[in-house]
Amino acid sequence: MDLHQLTRELHVRNNTKLVMYVGDGLGGLPQSPGGLTELETARTPNLDALAKAGVLGSSIPVCPGISPGSGPGHLGLFGYDPLQYKIGRGALEATGIGFELRPGDVAIRANFCTLDSQGNISDRRAGRIATAESAPLAVRLRGVNIPGVQVFVEPVKEHRFVIVLRGEGLAGNIQDTDPQRTGVPPLDPVPNDSQSQRAADVAKEFVRQARGLLASEPKANGLTLRGFSGKPQLPSYEDVYGLKAAAIAVYPMYKGLARLVGMEIVGQAQSLDEQLTVLEQNWQKYDFFFIHFKYTDSTGEDGNFAAKVTRTEEFDAGVPRIMALKPDVLIVTGDHSTPSMLASHSWHPVPTLLVAPNCRTDACERFGETECLRGGLGQFKAKYLMSLALANANRLGKFGA
Repeated sequence: MDLHQLTRELHVRNNTKLVMYVGDGLGGLPQSPGGLTELETARTPNLDALAKAGVLGSSIPVCPGISPGSGPGHLGLFGYDPLQYKIGRGALEATGIGFELRPGDVAIRANFCTLDSQGNISDRRAGRIATAESAPLAVRLRGVNIPGVQVFVEPVKEHRFVIVLRGEGLAGNIQDTDPQRTGVPPLDPVPNDSQSQRAADVAKEFVRQARGLLASEPKANGLTLRGFSGKPQLPSYEDVYGLKAAAIAVYPMYKGLARLVGMEIVGQAQSLDEQLTVLEQNWQKYDFFFIHFKYTDSTGEDGNFAAKVTRTEEFDAGVPRIMALKPDVLIVTGDHSTPSMLASHSWHPVPTLLVAPNCRTDACERFGETECLRGGLGQFKAKYLMSLALANANRLGKFGA
């Protein structure tokens, strides 16, 4: 029996409200041994107050030592084993903007990048080009023409856009073309099996034509391809947890992941303040709310310790409006750690806080990595977070006689 089969059998319906407040890439590292992390440096009076009232721990997104992408990281938070349910970033981005994937489609998350005169990457995100600048460039790439294949190109946000390939004999088991560093050229799309060879060839031709269409651009004159994938099939939150779930996110990829697990995308918020307004407006309509805050991750990826501290304080400032609604269970965590000193996702366990009237509190005083290491939840795989939430909401019955 897997975990979802168990929760299907045990879930109990009631009127409790659950909130999962996710600071993307929340976990970090000190700048020097014995120092404080970004979360510990930040002034977080609201989260610290909850730490005294709740219980802390450290979640492991996939397995010890494994650095997760955003897809696996969020799947774990949602209670789906990332090793069992593999979803490519392309499918997440496409679904997040409302593109209806068909069986056999290959979806690709693409990034605009800046290439120097030698064709090497000088900026992997084209200076985080504004959406107003990047969207017309994505539309321009609809001029790519590949016989026998329908090519869809859709803007997403900032340097991100989506490519969907549709045609006979396409499969998406293809390696990313982003080398994850500067000073080198983008990689070629390499298939991992013979079934994906045609799609890899199509993707290579797409890049060739796209480079020509972008050649005159000062920032976004190149592109990298990531997360080749087809349409996934996942059981829904209603099915496995008995929850009517809503997602309140700004970035399309996170909307896509939420939609794939059966959450309803609510509102069109573009800031945390607007997200919390959407939460307040929809409080009576749903059992479970997923609220996603991106900027603790993007500042970490930029290697900017001070900026991540500032964004963490912004994340903390949203807590009172959530608590004013009196949720029965509040979970505060991240999908992975993004230490600014590494400027990338990492394998480090993620600070996690659970607050509920019947949770077993611990002696922790503040919400930070050091305190979470001694918290009552201990270290646990993120895929168990939802069963903990359901239990604290009195939504799980007893197992066995």
